[in-house]
Amino acid sequence: MKVIVLGAGIIGVTSAYQLARAGHEVTVVDRQPAPALETSFANAGEVSFGYCSPWAAPGIPMKAMKWLFMQHAPLILRPKIDATMLSWMAQMLANCTSRRYAINKSRMLRLADYSRIALAALREETGIAYNERMQGTLQLFRTEAQLDASAKDVKALAADGIPYEVLDPEGCIRVEPALRHVREKIVGGLLTPKDETGDCFKFANALAANAEALGVRFMWNTAINALDVDAGRVRGVTTGTGKLSADAVVVALGSYSPLLVRPLGIRLPVYPVKGYSLTIPITDAARAPESTVMDETYKIAITRLGDRIRVGGMAEISGYTNDLGLTRRRTLEHSVMDLFPGGDTGKATFWSGLRPMTPDGTPVIGATKIAGLFLNTGHGTLGWTMSSGSARVIADIVSGRKPDIDATDLAVARYA
Repeated sequence: MKVIVLGAGIIGVTSAYQLARAGHEVTVVDRQPAPALETSFANAGEVSFGYCSPWAAPGIPMKAMKWLFMQHAPLILRPKIDATMLSWMAQMLANCTSRRYAINKSRMLRLADYSRIALAALREETGIAYNERMQGTLQLFRTEAQLDASAKDVKALAADGIPYEVLDPEGCIRVEPALRHVREKIVGGLLTPKDETGDCFKFANALAANAEALGVRFMWNTAINALDVDAGRVRGVTTGTGKLSADAVVVALGSYSPLLVRPLGIRLPVYPVKGYSLTIPITDAARAPESTVMDETYKIAITRLGDRIRVGGMAEISGYTNDLGLTRRRTLEHSVMDLFPGGDTGKATFWSGLRPMTPDGTPVIGATKIAGLFLNTGHGTLGWTMSSGSARVIADIVSGRKPDIDATDLAVARYA
């Protein structure tokens, strides 16, 4: 079939690659001049198959109220008169129950673990390099309350057979030796040893080159105006340079996906939640992380990427804005320098991106009510983590094959 993939971020590129491997004639359309130049450009760098949880969780509404008054808050709310924002927030609050959390967490772990397998296979078949490391993620707790609250995540990990280890401070130092300098600041941690790290931008560009070798065509600097639908079936896409015909279209536009499908009557509850990152050159390797450390207090990931430290996090609900606030930079600097003062923040690169979040934390992958129109979007903070598995799932669905994992509860129909 002729398949058009809309979007060349990490989700679009992996989807195109897997669709080409499945034997389809694939065209990727993106408004940027190259792959992964928006949300995938400078993300936290963590590939966290075990550390993946919905933002909507029991206790979050109360925590959110406290965060709004913190100097270095993990959540920033800039409310505006926006019915879409309010509706999305209401749906997210509705998912902050123990029952919904357990369902959503299990669903996310299922996809993430499948993605772990898919990424390993992809790495084996392509041999691409992207500053990858396979040394796990350490969720670091600064208080006993945080350690106690991790019990619900431990339960979910155990139920899904995901390897984990609860650590005391000495165990944390064994995993991340640089923490010995700040031992008094930590009470324990949760290690998910199968997690990885890597540069998402490098990975996406290397994979795009592999996709081109398989025959994938990339159309850069091309505006996507509308989907061409006739008699309940997608016929192609209208772009800034004209119409493109296709047998199937995969929408992988991240936060912009809902804007494209809304005129077709598809209500896709994906909303942009802005995240920030700093990329810092390492000046003292002995005081830098070995893999990824998730600072639970500030919800910030501190990741080793070769000779750099990538610090990423925070969730700012402010709509489709991409400004860079110095207050956010100070929060990132505070977290990393408090734990790993082994980099030169004066030479750091500051960046922000719009994460496409669903109210239940799980991405939307699958068919729509329009024949031939498919979605692969809404991965939130876990696009890099879930990309390889999501790409395999959508390639199977487009090809009419049954995916290797249950994907029935990933489609947009779950919001009906």
